[in-house]
Amino acid sequence: MSRQLSRTDNLIQQFDTILRTLVPHAASASRANPAVGTQDAEMTDAERRHAAGLMRINHTGEVCAQALYQGQGATAKLHETRAQMEQAASEEIDHLAWCDERLRELDGRTSYLNPAFYAASFGMGALAGKLGDNISLGFVAATEEQVGRHLDDHMHKLPMGDRRSRAVLEQMRTDEAHHERWALEAGGARFPMPVKLGMRLMSRVMTKSVYQL
Repeated sequence: MSRQLSRTDNLIQQFDTILRTLVPHAASASRANPAVGTQDAEMTDAERRHAAGLMRINHTGEVCAQALYQGQGATAKLHETRAQMEQAASEEIDHLAWCDERLRELDGRTSYLNPAFYAASFGMGALAGKLGDNISLGFVAATEEQVGRHLDDHMHKLPMGDRRSRAVLEQMRTDEAHHERWALEAGGARFPMPVKLGMRLMSRVMTKSVYQL
């Protein structure tokens, strides 16, 4: 029989997750990196800097995903929903670690803005969970739909020689599509277009700032 976690245990677990999310190189993937065995073609210094900027955006996106799932998991009402949030967050940790590893390969760095985006995303996730599991799940689905568009765009923008980043993004795209399907099948509300457009606008603010910072 598994032990029921106390409030203190939960707080320690949350703090550990925050550290693994925000401290560079602290996250560990449970799955093998999709880029294993893939070799890059030759790239110029400018192409490598561009690829690093794109992967920095993707890394920050995964920081936001962790915060969203943690916020939603903290306020979700149904045990099944909370468990699914935790499973999805575990897969997002893989994405975080893969993006971090690729940034190091490209001599890049993570974004200085990650703590601010983490805090904002946690708050949005917690609010969505408070509004009910169908809204919370709908928020997951709408977010993952936006992330999917994002990843498709980045795979198109990556330098042709950057095969390792592309391999990582392809696996991330598969996982995000699975999260979106799960959220809708679990009863997530389909958000109206004005809400999705607002989320898309916020995403653009993040991408424009993180590419440089």
